[in-house]
Amino acid sequence: PRVSARPGTMGRRPWKCSRYCKNKPYIKSRYCRGVPEGKLKIFDVGKKRMTCDVFPACVHLLSLEKEQISSESLEAARISANKHMINFVGKDNFHIRMRLHPFNIIRINKMLTCAGADRLQTGMRGAYGKPYGLCARVKINQVIMSIRTSLKGEDAACTALRKAKFKFPGRQLVYVSRNWGFTPYPKELFQQGRTEEVEWRGATGRIVGDGVGTKFISGKGVRLSKQGIWHKSSGDIKGKWNDAMRLNRNI
Repeated sequence: PRVSARPGTMGRRPWKCSRYCKNKPYIKSRYCRGVPEGKLKIFDVGKKRMTCDVFPACVHLLSLEKEQISSESLEAARISANKHMINFVGKDNFHIRMRLHPFNIIRINKMLTCAGADRLQTGMRGAYGKPYGLCARVKINQVIMSIRTSLKGEDAACTALRKAKFKFPGRQLVYVSRNWGFTPYPKELFQQGRTEEVEWRGATGRIVGDGVGTKFISGKGVRLSKQGIWHKSSGDIKGKWNDAMRLNRNI
């Protein structure tokens, strides 16, 4: 049997009401309290602790519009992509990272729909709404979510992100990255830099694993005090040796 809604209640508003970035960002603060929690709580799914060497392939989902995306749709996309990857590559062979954090508050000016509502409310007088939910503001070509996996699982990752697209408004693009995993290095350069020195953005050095990411170890940017040289730019006190200087001067 059909269950009718209670009088005086209404369903959730369609997202076309809040889709566009029309005003300034409006975030939670000491002045804006009573904000509901966002639905997206988990930002990394799968084998998130695997080192950078394990998953060479990487696929991104890019936004092709400047818009707002609700925390509910981000959570729905995460669940959809996670389920597809578990079914097709196994739970140990991928890492999904949500790249958007919903901080922007959506407001709603609730209107009564019961009988005699026109006597109780004042139309557009004092129409500044109350917090209703959270969303993330995205720019054109901004990454919404990323999946790193093995080379065999690259096609499955593309399909998982294609399914995740259906949860969002607007247009998105599934982009297969030429970089190694979540690192900024192309695959060939990454493999070469792990064994020998390579040139990268004007500096020469080696690529060292640092958990999910990497570090580029070169001679540039080392604190002068670590080389045993005193300088005020390093925050050193004149005439006072710090530990790095003592180590380099064998004191």
